[in-house]
Amino acid sequence: MRILGIAPNHDSSVCVYKDGELEFFAKEERFTRVKRDNFPFRVLDKVRDLFKGKINHVTYTWTPDEDSHFEIFNAYVDKMFGLPMTYPDSRLPHHRTHAAMTFYNSQFKEALVLVIDRNGSVDNEKGRQAESIYQCTYPHTFTPVYQNYWTDHTFGIVKVYEAATTLLGQNSLENGKAMGLAAYGKNIKYKKLFKNSIPLHQQFENINFKLNPGQYTTMFKGLENKIASKITPDNYQYYADKCKHVQQETQNAVLALIKKFSTKTGIKNICLTGGYALNVVANNFFIKHLPKCNFYMEPVADDSGTSIGAAMFLYRVLTRDTKMYPRKDNFYHFYENCFNRYGEATSINDLCRILENQKILGLFEGAPEAGPRALGHRSFLFDPRNPKGKDIVNTLKKREWYRPFAGVILKEKFADYFETLGLKDSPYMTINFKCKPKMKKQFPAIVHVDGTCRVQTVAEGFLYTLLKAFYKKTGCPFLLNTSFNVAGSPLVQTKDEAIKFKDDTNNPHLGGIYFVDDKTLF
Repeated sequence: MRILGIAPNHDSSVCVYKDGELEFFAKEERFTRVKRDNFPFRVLDKVRDLFKGKINHVTYTWTPDEDSHFEIFNAYVDKMFGLPMTYPDSRLPHHRTHAAMTFYNSQFKEALVLVIDRNGSVDNEKGRQAESIYQCTYPHTFTPVYQNYWTDHTFGIVKVYEAATTLLGQNSLENGKAMGLAAYGKNIKYKKLFKNSIPLHQQFENINFKLNPGQYTTMFKGLENKIASKITPDNYQYYADKCKHVQQETQNAVLALIKKFSTKTGIKNICLTGGYALNVVANNFFIKHLPKCNFYMEPVADDSGTSIGAAMFLYRVLTRDTKMYPRKDNFYHFYENCFNRYGEATSINDLCRILENQKILGLFEGAPEAGPRALGHRSFLFDPRNPKGKDIVNTLKKREWYRPFAGVILKEKFADYFETLGLKDSPYMTINFKCKPKMKKQFPAIVHVDGTCRVQTVAEGFLYTLLKAFYKKTGCPFLLNTSFNVAGSPLVQTKDEAIKFKDDTNNPHLGGIYFVDDKTLF
């Protein structure tokens, strides 16, 4: 049985799910080169070519009355595949599709899944979903135990966080920038933003913001004239303080929800998804304060993962399958390209030499990551010992000066450098960790201003082999790891795009692009 799952809005994606396993997944942005692009027409064309006549069911992450473009889009899907949309549960499906992917990937038999998301499905009487908590068991029981909504005059947890992001002059989907700046903030005694995990709506207002056309954007009441045109080393402190306040208040609100419903249900397996689950600072906070709980944070927690969740859920409804299928770390399909140039054969030692010479190394291996964080298939790597490393790589990527970078480390060295909170690994960059004292001096490029680092541990694959060789030569078990793109653009998808990036880049710190599958350097 093959199920086609479609996520049509921002971060749109398509998956093909066959008998409990993912065969195909792609985001529309990787084809159109428009970040977070919606309505995946290009990807559907690819699916038609690859699976013509072999799709049995089509499902969707929203219901027809939730999207004004659905009629056109549904007609296109019907023309392409000749199949109607199947809705196993037509009421408020969006948060459930987030929850389904996360629960089935978690390997928990039973769990509480918290969906902390900006925009969920619409209940005409209550508003739009903001936070949902489900009690989940196999094969497909997702019992809602909590729902919160936002309206034109009320707000959700992510909408509160958005107020800080708007203050920075950023699009509402760029909350990661506010998270990065929050580390520079001071503990100012601002007013409380929540009561019993519900935002105090008197402190916020909805505005029409140029970067979010056609939708309401949350703003601190009375501060619209404070929206920054640019965050600089001269003006950042006020904005950092507001970001820190929002970070602390929202993570406390989510923690209260976890405590309340874990206690009420007796369930200690906790899954987090929705956009807020990408908040690595909050994720550490939850693990630290609830050591008796077992946490799983979904790496593809944004809307791109919901196409997979929709297909997973429908499969379980149709088959009653109770088997656990382990998540795949690299199953994302990449489209063909005319790669007809020849690089230089290059050894691991040669790559280590590039890194030792303080050059940035682009790494391209197989199919790309689906989520927002590169895990070694589309990565830029750099020597974390360089005290100017953050500035060097931020300049290449055209990112804001205050934004930090992740460190990828040999799994066996993880506990030597971090307060691990009892965890044995952190393979998906979903958690930041407090660095042990020696870190800041030894590896300044990956230690954030607050003494933390977002961590990826590796135990196998080419990135592990490279890191092992680098450690043997230098005694450094780390590399700085960031995504192979520039700010505002999707990850590079094809080899041609990777080569074009190098051809178009005049940055003297870029040492080359290594294609793992071809063993060649450009």
